[in-house]
Amino acid sequence: MSTQDPKPAGRSNPAPAPRAGSGPTPHFGPAPASPSNPAPAAPLDPKAAARADPDYVLVAIAEYVHSFTVRSALAYETARHGLMDALACGLQALEYPACTKLLGPVVAGAVMSGGARVPGTSYELDPVQAAFNIGAMIRWLDFNDTWLAAEWGHPSDNLGAILAVGDYLSRKARMEGTEPLTVRDALTAMIKAHEIQGVLALKNGFNRVGLDHVILVRVASTAVAAAMLGGTREQIVNAVSNAWIDGGALRTYRHAPNTGSRKSWAAGDATSRGVRHALMALAGEMGYPTALTAPKWGFYDVVLEGSPLALPQPFGSYVMENVLFKISYPAEFHAQTAVECAMALHGEVAGRLDDVDRIVIETQEPGVRIIDKTGPLTNPADRDHCIQYMVAVPLLFGRLTADDYEDAVAADPRIDRLRARMQVRESSQFTRDYYDPDKRSIGNAVQVHFRDGTATRRVEVEYPIGHRRRRAEGLPLLLEKFRSAVARRFPPRQSERIQALFADPARLDALPLNELMAALVANGGV
Repeated sequence: MSTQDPKPAGRSNPAPAPRAGSGPTPHFGPAPASPSNPAPAAPLDPKAAARADPDYVLVAIAEYVHSFTVRSALAYETARHGLMDALACGLQALEYPACTKLLGPVVAGAVMSGGARVPGTSYELDPVQAAFNIGAMIRWLDFNDTWLAAEWGHPSDNLGAILAVGDYLSRKARMEGTEPLTVRDALTAMIKAHEIQGVLALKNGFNRVGLDHVILVRVASTAVAAAMLGGTREQIVNAVSNAWIDGGALRTYRHAPNTGSRKSWAAGDATSRGVRHALMALAGEMGYPTALTAPKWGFYDVVLEGSPLALPQPFGSYVMENVLFKISYPAEFHAQTAVECAMALHGEVAGRLDDVDRIVIETQEPGVRIIDKTGPLTNPADRDHCIQYMVAVPLLFGRLTADDYEDAVAADPRIDRLRARMQVRESSQFTRDYYDPDKRSIGNAVQVHFRDGTATRRVEVEYPIGHRRRRAEGLPLLLEKFRSAVARRFPPRQSERIQALFADPARLDALPLNELMAALVANGGV
């Protein structure tokens, strides 16, 4: 079933023709009319001043976060693992000065006693700034969970808003003698934020019009934050309408020749903006009912050239149940299986580096479009979005860690020599399977050819560790990722207490959220 807002009068936006062998090309645009997806209504009069009813997408999001009851045990189990994974990513990021220099209050001294805590630090901040801190930490190393469809993204980015608002509300409730939120409430908010971001990503490729996927973080964070704050349906609609009116950040900072560190804090910016919209709506700030569909001035006409958003399925818990975890390697997800292939070939190649003639990498169309990059790579953000770099390092060293993107490792001239011998090709089969909703694979294959005419075996991996089809294989690695990150950040006794909390799901679920956040305070600061 596909449900969409009526397409307003405006510029046309024909979908690009599918590339040969690439399968269907995701795009904005209406699905065929059916009883469940009625044909577009007559366009609105752009001069009419009378307020219309709120757009369908705004209402659907508001109704879902306000009233939907999550009943999926699998979604809650996955959300717990997602919380552990995201916290591990954030704690690991605190080892990098490029991240920590952006954390703390927006100006020195602007702290908030009784405010929201930032895990792994001693900061107490207002919930807007705390959301930025938490969101930036989680995303910094490109190691948190992933959703791949027509649009890409990392739904646990929304934990910036969820943990900041949840801790603030829970501490406030304690001071007022009322019941705080529990970790279970935060997991519910996680499931709903994942669902909003992920379902909107299924058929709506914002990247096709140059916009960054963090637009969906802002929308999802706004919705769940407004609901957590106790917003009515109308207040949530108002908040979400303002999130869409913000428009979208450009993807400039994710692509050559401008790839840079903004891609590591863009989600923190988006999730904190969501908290601001939610707080303003709860204070009585108005919304804009046709923020999407208004002729000439609405999101569809201004940003999408007249095409509407598609909601191909109702909101539920599908996204959390099927989310992808980055467990083994801090690498852009389209390259995860390529790294695994290179790791498998390390023993066959490391001793014959001077004999390499060419390295053939087969990947999906999004992999070619996003991370096929040649020429100098000037910073870690550049390197962790280059499939050639992410293959060269494990071929050379048999590893790929966050440190391998830093200048000290990148200075090894053998990396660029291997990159120069790489050929990146699209596999039409990998592309078809990538878009197949029953598979959602992220396939890659790597083969190394030598100057004497011999070659390594062709190693192909369809599903990365962390995919639902390999979840059982990946879970022990996720738990170790969490254990290691906690142990590195906190003293032994505190580390043991934190790990004990997460070892008992029932106890964790019932724990007041402010107590979990208190357990994650590092008294030594950043």
